[in-house]
Amino acid sequence: MSLTIIEEKVKTDQEQKLQQLLVYLNLHSPFYREMFAENQIDITQIKTIEDLSSIPTTTKEDLQQRNDDFLCVSRDKVIEYASTSGTLGSPVTIALTENDLSRLTTNEYNSFACADGKPEDIYQLMLTLDRQFMAGIAYYSGLRKLGAGIIRLGPGVPSMQIETIQRLNPTAIVAVPSFILKLIQFAKDYHIDLNKTSVKKAICIGENIRDTDFSLNILGKKITESWDIKLYSTYASTEMQTAFTECSEGRGGHLQPDLVIAELLDEDNNQVPANTPGELTITTLGVEGMPLLRYKTGDICMYNDEPCACGRTSLRLSPIIGRKKQMIKFKGTTLYPPALFDLLNEMDEVLDFVVEVYSNEIGTDEVLLHLLPLDDSKACDNRIRAYLQARLRVSPHVSYVTVEHLQKIQFPESVRKAVKFIDKRV
Repeated sequence: MSLTIIEEKVKTDQEQKLQQLLVYLNLHSPFYREMFAENQIDITQIKTIEDLSSIPTTTKEDLQQRNDDFLCVSRDKVIEYASTSGTLGSPVTIALTENDLSRLTTNEYNSFACADGKPEDIYQLMLTLDRQFMAGIAYYSGLRKLGAGIIRLGPGVPSMQIETIQRLNPTAIVAVPSFILKLIQFAKDYHIDLNKTSVKKAICIGENIRDTDFSLNILGKKITESWDIKLYSTYASTEMQTAFTECSEGRGGHLQPDLVIAELLDEDNNQVPANTPGELTITTLGVEGMPLLRYKTGDICMYNDEPCACGRTSLRLSPIIGRKKQMIKFKGTTLYPPALFDLLNEMDEVLDFVVEVYSNEIGTDEVLLHLLPLDDSKACDNRIRAYLQARLRVSPHVSYVTVEHLQKIQFPESVRKAVKFIDKRV
């Protein structure tokens, strides 16, 4: 079958599912039924992907302010309640039916298979499966469908993670990249050679390991320089219940076109061309409990629509450049937190960090870096400040903290993963 025919079939299948979604939303979603009426949208006229542009976008604020109005089923059909952080303070609830959990399983099965997962693999899960964390249950159920072995160890505690690796011999780990660095440091401190362990690959979640040209960033390089393992990046969000995961080529996260329609939009909500930054905007396909239509994720990235060397023809997403609402305008310089994270990860003098941004008395952005330094010497301080000035061309405020203080900042009550960015702007 030719490439053109495959692409046409994928598009046709998506458009059929889109038309089914519109009918479903009009019947069952209080939020979208009201939106269609207010904007005089005739859903029978929305037949193609291109026609989507006539429908207003949905934001996270909509989802938070009218959370219950997105629910399309009766409460007795809800099997799982997941949650994600909200832009207005309180968390957003995502309700899943039995069919949604099955879809989530398929999504993650596809993702692990894309990342060269095999039934003979054993995965050590270094993340939480509780606290309404959708990703944890998704990884677990996807690996069960794959037929792979699973070690549910949870987050943190490098000593226990490495002891379990040595005892149970997993072939792969699923972890936040910055935590993998902590494993590497622990192993060095206790003279453990990680390259002699059974682990050959890592599924990296929550943080970028690549730059937008798909080369490994500082974080990715630091891992692979010390531990000879294959890294695969995966990107997802609770709201879209779908993941974009890298294949062995490491050239972007593959779209699953049967599960989601992806648009990348500019400031005027127009589709951007390939290799151009835009806000990822998704339409879920096959979701029953809380489907979303043209939902703006807030994540800025690029896409590549050329066929991948792995043989897949689906669109691929670049690493996330930044979150739209997290963009920092600091002394005339535009910064995104991931770029700051890369810079701080480069510095041997900085062991860990949290970036805080707040508004000053004239309403402009100020940046405060909470840093765990290599040591308390003046020479270390001088090197840090000089490096920041040289790389940023501006000087953020710096606060040196202890391990204990940083832990309190990174893990406030009820938080499931380490906080690296705090936005206190008004």
